[in-house]
Amino acid sequence: MQTQASMRMKHFDTIVVGLGAAGAATTYQLARKGARVLGIDQFDPPHAYGSTHGDTRITRLAVGEGAQYTPLAMRSHEIWRDIEAQTGASLLTQCGALYIAPISDHLAIHGKPGFLARARFAANRYDIPLESLDAADVRRRFPMFNMHATERALFEPSAGFVRPEACVSQQLALASHHGAEIHRNERFLYYERASDGTMRVHTAANTYAARSLVLAMGAWVADAMPVSLAPYFTVTRQLLCWFDVEGDVAAFAPERFPVYIWVREDNHDVYGFPAIDGPHGGVKIAAEVYSTPTTADGIDRHVSADETSHLFTHYFSPCFPALSSRLVRTATCLYTVTPGFDFIIDT
Repeated sequence: MQTQASMRMKHFDTIVVGLGAAGAATTYQLARKGARVLGIDQFDPPHAYGSTHGDTRITRLAVGEGAQYTPLAMRSHEIWRDIEAQTGASLLTQCGALYIAPISDHLAIHGKPGFLARARFAANRYDIPLESLDAADVRRRFPMFNMHATERALFEPSAGFVRPEACVSQQLALASHHGAEIHRNERFLYYERASDGTMRVHTAANTYAARSLVLAMGAWVADAMPVSLAPYFTVTRQLLCWFDVEGDVAAFAPERFPVYIWVREDNHDVYGFPAIDGPHGGVKIAAEVYSTPTTADGIDRHVSADETSHLFTHYFSPCFPALSSRLVRTATCLYTVTPGFDFIIDT
């Protein structure tokens, strides 16, 4: 029997907690298909507190981490173009991607060795154009890259970058257009399954009911999971840097400079992007460092001069001599990493 409180409680088909990259997309797609959806975020998305910010994110189809991800990436490109057609927003720029690694291709990235071989396998399986380049080819076509003769590269023309903040905001706007409720600045507390089988979601503001619940909380997800599952999610602090350029920044423009993932023999792997904001916006570059676990709420968002100097000297400058040590800006980002570096989509 329903109580008066349960009758007053708002009911939905699905509640999505967390409205970053995964949550915004889930909310939009469910609402587009006619579901009654509630999306909840403790901040005001798009925001800079999780993992979906920083102006640009690499998108690629020849996925070296596993060909099982390629169909998902291919479908995402279709969705970005569809959203662009609906809204007029600019979301996806296909400036190409360079994947660089030692000729032996023995080093692991994201927990898996053979990054170039895996990317080629995915490309062959799904008919994705991919070019093989040696160091001389790269220096001729992309002279900003200080690639060594002991390295080789693959170039994927269909890859590029998306603008994460715009992707989130446009999907949430479309979700609202299709009838979804979006609750911003509302902190999730916990969920439980009621005696009637529905999910009850408790926030700092209210309690809601739904037939299903999607937890897309990123670095906060372990707080909502059983204690036995918490070890599967390690949160690390990542640093994004934008450096100035010595000389003409046009050499780093998207028309002439691709996104890249560079697996290096000294384990100082880097990835980065073209200069998307003209002569004063800087060139964004980052290195994935997993040595210092943190928590979503305990992350140190202060970036010291020693940190950026170390990254510039040991990671960035050897790859791109034309980069200046003049720092334009920085940002911190949260990575939530599983033991095998794969995504978890599960119940």
